[in-house]
Amino acid sequence: MAPTVEGGDAALLPEFPRGPLDAYRARASFSWKELALFTEGEDMLRFKKTIFSALENDPLFARSPGADLSLEKYRELNFLRCKRIFEYDFLSVEDMFKSPLKVPALIQCLGMYDSSLAAKYLLHTLVFGSAVYSSGSERHLTYIQKIFSMEIFGCFALTELSHGSNTKAIRTTAHYDPATKEFIIHSPDFEAAKFWVGNMGKTATHAVVFAKLHVPGDQCHGLHPFIVQIRDPKTLLPMPGVMVGDMGKKLGQNGLDNGFAMFHKVRVPRQSLLNRMGDVTPEGTYVSPFKDVRQRFGVSLGGLSSGRVSILSLAVVNLKLAIAIALRFSATRRQFGPTQEEEIAVLEYPMQQCRLLPYLAAAYALDHFSKSLFLDLVELQRGHASGDCSARQAELGREIHALASAGKPLASWTAQQGIQECREACGGHGYLAMNRLGVLRDDNDPNCTYEGDNNVLLQQTSNYLLGLLAHRVQDGACFRSPLKSVDFLDAYPSILDQKFEVSSVADCLDSAVALAAYKWLVCYLLRETYQKLNQEKRSGSSDFEARNNCQVSHGRPLALAFLELTVVQRFHEHVHQPCVPPSLRAVLGRLSALYALWSLSRHAALLYRAERRRSCPGRRDRSS
Repeated sequence: MAPTVEGGDAALLPEFPRGPLDAYRARASFSWKELALFTEGEDMLRFKKTIFSALENDPLFARSPGADLSLEKYRELNFLRCKRIFEYDFLSVEDMFKSPLKVPALIQCLGMYDSSLAAKYLLHTLVFGSAVYSSGSERHLTYIQKIFSMEIFGCFALTELSHGSNTKAIRTTAHYDPATKEFIIHSPDFEAAKFWVGNMGKTATHAVVFAKLHVPGDQCHGLHPFIVQIRDPKTLLPMPGVMVGDMGKKLGQNGLDNGFAMFHKVRVPRQSLLNRMGDVTPEGTYVSPFKDVRQRFGVSLGGLSSGRVSILSLAVVNLKLAIAIALRFSATRRQFGPTQEEEIAVLEYPMQQCRLLPYLAAAYALDHFSKSLFLDLVELQRGHASGDCSARQAELGREIHALASAGKPLASWTAQQGIQECREACGGHGYLAMNRLGVLRDDNDPNCTYEGDNNVLLQQTSNYLLGLLAHRVQDGACFRSPLKSVDFLDAYPSILDQKFEVSSVADCLDSAVALAAYKWLVCYLLRETYQKLNQEKRSGSSDFEARNNCQVSHGRPLALAFLELTVVQRFHEHVHQPCVPPSLRAVLGRLSALYALWSLSRHAALLYRAERRRSCPGRRDRSS
């Protein structure tokens, strides 16, 4: 176990070594220590300090500058490091329930060291472990202790070679045999091979395998998760009937062993079915607490929200690292000046500030959003574990699914764009491998794809919003959700009648102003998308065709604007709490306003088009 950090603020937040950044730090209008204590809390800072101190003093985590490890060596080292993290016992199962925010904190600490290590750890604990915990029942609790003792090592096997985002088309089957009380897991052909599964390539011994459940009479009850042993834990040799392998070198995150697997009539006990949403009796009868097939399907894929929220957090880590590197470089790099003898730091130039400071604000706003969404997810999982089948629990699951489905794209794309801007803002020196910006860019890149392609995921969010509006139009239902993210839409007709008016630029420095504009924009996009969808259907398009024809110019910007509004709203409320120290209110308010206005500015063309339509009601542009 790693030793905890004792002592006061001096030990917890020691002064920085003296150096070229001293002049900027001396000019700060706030205390960085006070800001750290407010954003993290003393307990969390001590927890992170404990982790970093342990890694810093452990030779296994020592860096070898300039050394290029072979693929095999890197993956072996990454697994040994992951094992050491469990040996340190930074976070027990009890701690996870008592202080859930320590989970993303640990993931972020590992991500700051190496994205491959963070991904390996979270896939085993948060994705595989959460799937077992939230989709299983009491009979599966023995797996939880084995997960944290690393008696078994897990992966989450949903994606197949021929199908990823289209989960309903997954083709792996699980036929129940009442004579032996076993399920027969089978891959009908190569296209049904599980593919791109993290940890499966070399190290996973068990997998949560998603397969279509069939009972006698060949009645199919859709996709269900099963715990399947794929390797011997002692030898790591494949189990009988399992063909498993590694996918080879990737563009990034090469410490993580992504793999594939095919199953040839692999028999597993009836109890291997994770039976939270449905079970099969020994005789072969299917039973489920969920009467609605769609609701059951949504619960069965609840583990995907865990993965997406974790990816959101990892993307924020990559953005934090990149912006810290670029800002510190910009504060020390001097170029040009008012005279030939006097050069000034490039951070003093408005262009450099315009390029970098919005991403600093984005790092703070998205970091707070990722933490708050994780707590929402914990609430959902606890409800599942307690057997809550209420309408509110189901609606909470849908809302979190919508938020996570847009949150991952927003965070991963913001990090992707931010890292590239940081690389370019550092000039030629930004292209050196030693500054880590290239590694951050490559390691962040898969965040845009795994656990769902970003553009496909956004359609999940727009469909959620369109469904709510359809209920409003058809049944007069109110816009209400457990997390209140859509409650403002209840007033959408009156919101659309509002006009954006400010008397001065200073008024815009309150993020409440941008919030009001964002609410108007989301209401406008929701109305336009709904009208476009109905127009497509009236013209003879099928529902499938109509939704596709709406996505580019309507559904996609709707989903992004809605999620940006949610991030802005949560960060605005966070920095305007009464408990915010007076000395921090100004800087936090500016960060909130900067992120809100910068994000809103990306929709300037939409806002202009909307105002033109309001001014000329009969005018319709060609995109409609």
